[in-house]
Amino acid sequence: MYVEWRRVQRTGLRRLQESYVPLFERTRVFRVYCSNVVPGVLQTHAYATALLSAITDFHGTPNDVAEAVEARLTRSHVVREGNHRFALLMEESVLRHRVGDAETMAGQLGYLLSVMAYPSVSLGVIPFSVSRRMWMIETFSIYDAEMAQVELLTAQVNVTAPSEVGQYLKAFGEMAELAVYGAKARTLITAAVDALG
Repeated sequence: MYVEWRRVQRTGLRRLQESYVPLFERTRVFRVYCSNVVPGVLQTHAYATALLSAITDFHGTPNDVAEAVEARLTRSHVVREGNHRFALLMEESVLRHRVGDAETMAGQLGYLLSVMAYPSVSLGVIPFSVSRRMWMIETFSIYDAEMAQVELLTAQVNVTAPSEVGQYLKAFGEMAELAVYGAKARTLITAAVDALG
């Protein structure tokens, strides 16, 4: 299903954020690949505010950013509560692209370092220096291997055909092999914090 952002954002962003709650609560295994921003479930208040403000301005939607940010942070309780597992991958560029000011980014990167300790979270970073056999693609999320959501500039695509979901699972697996984890990922995040100076 192809869902245009202008249709689901016409009253602002809060309702869209709230609409994910049932999906998030019933999903047991989240696989998320982000090529452009920090995954929504790991965003800090300041980072989400900067990002959702930019989206609101670009799309010209009603400004309910404060309410949308609260809804986004509320739905992220699944990272800390319940029987959920998160496999999250980010391109190293996500750590370097400034969303908000330096203080916002420092807080966001610090939060990534702390969330890596959660037993339910596997956070991988795909380094700039890796020899790629899988090219960078659009940000996508896979929910329990049953549905993939792909984020485009103008729309969200919900993929449910098993063969297509399988392609996203394959792409995620390829990306996961390119990523570094643990101490190596921490080193990349810490280097991004140091570069803010």
